[in-house]
Amino acid sequence: MKGFRPYLIWFGLAVLLSIAAIQAMAWLRAHPEHNPAARFELAHPQGWATHRKLLGLVRDDAACFAAFDRAGAGYLRRPAMGEGICRARQRMILTGDRLVPTMRPANAAPGCAVTAAMALWTRDVVQPLAHAHFGQKVVELENLGSYNCRKIAGRQAQSEHSTANAIDISAFVLADGTRISLINDWAGGDRRSEYLHAVRDGSCDLFSTVLSPDYNRAHADHFHLDMAVRTAGWSICH
Repeated sequence: MKGFRPYLIWFGLAVLLSIAAIQAMAWLRAHPEHNPAARFELAHPQGWATHRKLLGLVRDDAACFAAFDRAGAGYLRRPAMGEGICRARQRMILTGDRLVPTMRPANAAPGCAVTAAMALWTRDVVQPLAHAHFGQKVVELENLGSYNCRKIAGRQAQSEHSTANAIDISAFVLADGTRISLINDWAGGDRRSEYLHAVRDGSCDLFSTVLSPDYNRAHADHFHLDMAVRTAGWSICH
C-alpha cells in the first residue's frame, strides 16, 4: 500500500485541479468582462479584460463595428482619411446620445475603438460623477477634434490623432446648461474642479493615454484620450 500512496496523492491533486479548472471556466462564462477570450460587448460591465479587448478593436474594424451593431447603436461610418501612418479607417459618428452625450462640434468622428471606450467612460465615469457632484447628467461634450496627421508635440513619434485613435475633450455641459471647462475650472478648487479631477482619475483604466492640464501647458484646455496599442498594454495617466 505504501507504494500506491504517492499515486493516490497525485490523483487527488489532479482531481482537485480539474474541479478548480471547471469552476474557473464556469465563472468566466458568467463574467465575460473578465475573460480575454470572450468578445467585447458594450453592455458588459468593466472587468479585468476590458482594456485588452478595447485594444483589440483598434486593429479589428469588423469586430468593433459589430459590437455597436449588436448594441443597436445608431452610427454613421465616415470615409477613411489619409494614407500610410496617417490612415484613419474607423471614423464614426454616433447618432443620438444614448451611449455618449452629444458631441460639439458633431463632426469629430473619432475611431471606433475610441468611441467604444467613450461609451463605457460615459456610462461608468462621466455620468455617475456628474450625478454625484451636480445631481444631473452631462448632455454635451465639447471637443477639439480627433483626426490630425502630426507628430506628438516635441517628439518624433506619431500622434494617435494621426489615425483618429484619440479625442480631445475640452468641456462638459450639464442638463441645466452649466458648462464645466478644462481651461476655466481645472484649478478652481470647487465642485467643478473636483469633478474634472475625478473624471481624469476614472478614465485611466479605460484609455491607454489620459493627459490632463497636470501633464503640460499644451493640455491646459483639454483631456487627451486615446487607445494607443503599446507593448504589454501599459498605459499613461497624468
